[in-house]
Amino acid sequence: MFCKATLIPVTLALLTTTSSIVHAPGVKVALEERSTLTRADRTFDHENVILDGIKIQNKYQRNLRNLLANTDSLPKGWEIKDFITVSSSSEKHAVGIEALANDKNVEWLGPITIGTPNQPFNIQIDTGSPNLWIPSSSCANPLCNGKSKYNASALSTSSQKNGTFIISYGDNSTVSGPIYTDTVIITGLTTTDQYFSSVTIVSASFGKHPSDGILGLSYGSLSCLGGVYPFFNTLINQKKVSMGKFGFTLGSVSSELYLGGTDTSKYTGSIEYHDVVTLTGLWMATGAKSLVGLTTMSSGFNMIIDSGKTYMYALQAMVSAFYVAIQGSFIFKSKTWEVTNANFNRGETSMGSSQCVGALIATSKGLGLGDNTWLLGDAFMKNVYTTFSFN
Repeated sequence: MFCKATLIPVTLALLTTTSSIVHAPGVKVALEERSTLTRADRTFDHENVILDGIKIQNKYQRNLRNLLANTDSLPKGWEIKDFITVSSSSEKHAVGIEALANDKNVEWLGPITIGTPNQPFNIQIDTGSPNLWIPSSSCANPLCNGKSKYNASALSTSSQKNGTFIISYGDNSTVSGPIYTDTVIITGLTTTDQYFSSVTIVSASFGKHPSDGILGLSYGSLSCLGGVYPFFNTLINQKKVSMGKFGFTLGSVSSELYLGGTDTSKYTGSIEYHDVVTLTGLWMATGAKSLVGLTTMSSGFNMIIDSGKTYMYALQAMVSAFYVAIQGSFIFKSKTWEVTNANFNRGETSMGSSQCVGALIATSKGLGLGDNTWLLGDAFMKNVYTTFSFN
């Protein structure tokens, strides 16, 4: 929580070795956004943010379980924790009249087609997970109503594989279904024999979301499809893109995912690259520090960039130190990366209050990512051009 009146610069600096690289052309994918976890009256939607935090913990616990299953190890200090469960009545209470379907900044949506002939889907683009899944025409749950559904029997390129895709959620529900390969197209880029799941069982929250499913862009070691190549890695392996990198522009207008390079019309100067710890399966850089003014608040921590989340998350002690010192704007800096007040301010605590809630939120050790890892969602990404490179 912070006072809106005073502005004190806060910085986040990456201390790792950087490099500047020239970029080749790629393909633009227009993205849609949803509204924020802020109510229509501009007050902070506390209950829905609590639910979102629970989903984050369970998301990363699924990632850790898949990483352990696929690699037989976890990074030092990372550990498997219990999933958090939420009763359906609690979820209904938290959603209230502000349905999550009105929440733009939690999901960034882009169009894809699957199969021959093409079946269209509008899916969430998520750098914090690797899997591709969409609902099946065999899904009998009313939550699948209004969604685009994959009809394998109508497609000449569809091939069902052995095994079952399963994801568990904190409300004790699951997403599961058979595994397929098929042709997947996004803005003219085509992969063949792409692994994905056409789910027949969906989670309780699925019907509240506008997306038809998820396309993950993390490393395949997190996949619950057994470590198979995620979509963008398949593009690389099938030589459909000239460069193994993609970039994001996120904002209220003209948001895009750029595949096979970076969109040089969206930024000036050279992009600063930082090494990632690939054994985590996530887009995690190391050696960051946070500052309020010229005072270092935390240093030497890891940062995971996750387009599937709105807020920025750190352990309670780091967040508390931040808010003791900060009373206004938020700036991320290696070069100068500023998080604007509009992106940092998540709404007043109540109508007419002089206090509002910031986009940096405390999380528990239940994430299982050790004592020294921050998660940065689109509250950070909307202020910078973000590039992810498998090269």
